Amino acid sequence: MRKILREPMGFFGLALVVLILASAIFADLLAMYDPTKIAPQNRFQGPSLTHLLGTDHLGRDLLSRVLYGARIALLVALGSTALSLMLGIVLGLMAGYGPRWLDAFLLLVFDAMKSFPTIMLALTIVTLAGPSMVSVVMVVVMVSVPGYARIIRTQTIAMKTAEHVTAARSMGAGTIRILRVHILPNIIGPIVILASMDVPVVIGIEAGLSFLGLGVRPPTPSWGTILNDGFANIRDSSWIVIAGGLPIILTTLGFTFLGETLRDVFDPRLKGR
Repeated sequence: MRKILREPMGFFGLALVVLILASAIFADLLAMYDPTKIAPQNRFQGPSLTHLLGTDHLGRDLLSRVLYGARIALLVALGSTALSLMLGIVLGLMAGYGPRWLDAFLLLVFDAMKSFPTIMLALTIVTLAGPSMVSVVMVVVMVSVPGYARIIRTQTIAMKTAEHVTAARSMGAGTIRILRVHILPNIIGPIVILASMDVPVVIGIEAGLSFLGLGVRPPTPSWGTILNDGFANIRDSSWIVIAGGLPIILTTLGFTFLGETLRDVFDPRLKGR
């Protein structure tokens, strides 16, 4: 933590991440209004002491919607990233340490999953399951798992011939123990850092799907739906677009800067640069 705080980029990224997390966790306390309450008499108001970010086309307080939207964005991003990471680790270890036929089969599955465009995959899942938060998580998992699994597979193949792994195998250690004790701890660091840098990508996917009407359904507040409302009413008020776009920009900067700093701190090859 001291190394991160000494880096200006790391300090700035950590501050933004903490700010976004606090906004999501304490949205109930910070929000001054109900994010779904309609007040037509307050339509298209600009920032003021009553409504710090203004109001949308239905008179709803934008700050309250942004705060509750942070909860949706982080819930989808952190949950789907964690699930993708766990599945990627399991499949990557199986492909890298298992027999060749299993490796070839899993690589074929990874390539097939990676070949589908995200939008086409989202349309397919939404058609089958309907627009919801679960559908967004399914899209993110199917898009992210092949990348994590391939990295874990490559690291496992390089690690399984290491001296300490060979020694453990010669002493009778089982496959599960070798993977859990001797291989996974040595390859988990870079993939976790990569996952932290993928969080803003997932937030962008969730916002994009919600913007297209394929994600979280109204009136549930989401940064993507706020942007959609803003573009639909851009001639009446520009504050809706600003309120929906600014948190996405800040979250992307925060997680990207923090991930870059974590990579620099934990990678000995970058020490001193």
